[in-house]
Amino acid sequence: PSYAGRSANPLVDLPCSPEEVLAGIEATIISHWHSDHFDPAAQALLPREMPLLCQPRDVAALRAQGFRRVTPLRGTVTWRGIAITRTAGRHGSGAVLAEMGPVSGFVLRAEGEPTVYWAGDTVWCSAVARVLAEVQPDVVITHSSGAVWGPGTPIVMDAAQTVAVCEAAPRAVVVATHMDSLDHGTVSRQSLRAYASAHGIAPGRLLIPADGETLSF
Repeated sequence: PSYAGRSANPLVDLPCSPEEVLAGIEATIISHWHSDHFDPAAQALLPREMPLLCQPRDVAALRAQGFRRVTPLRGTVTWRGIAITRTAGRHGSGAVLAEMGPVSGFVLRAEGEPTVYWAGDTVWCSAVARVLAEVQPDVVITHSSGAVWGPGTPIVMDAAQTVAVCEAAPRAVVVATHMDSLDHGTVSRQSLRAYASAHGIAPGRLLIPADGETLSF
């Protein structure tokens, strides 16, 4: 579907086949039940025995689709040595926030590995700032397309808010994702890279991966 009335989504194809995406995956985190995160294709392709971790409110819907290994994320859940802590976010503001509904971010910790904070679909807000201050993550993953909804209300981070994350977490590497694939985005990889450079963020501190690119830390 189109989210902004400009184009059918997604704007780009996967850089590999869905089967290649699924190869070797041992579990899946469903951040929230929006069509740009868990679309009908994903719902059909995921094996019903795949372990799924999700918001408590989405458990019943996943089980109704036949998924048999569904774990609600309340507080912290440990899966194969990885401690996964659900965090809060704000997927917009005002009436749009109510329309978007609850969303989640996640902190992932494992012995001997960098601590990762996946902020999820959220704007820059006090909840995100609090996680950065309290957790001090090594890697922060942001959704930085500057997507807007309805009357132009931002529902994820834009370039300025992504730079704010970099500034609030000066020892972390920030990985900006969620760009150049949906028609309600207002920030491209190119424009984010230019904005960050103009505001003094070193290239090594803000990574903007291409579709299909794998990053290791």
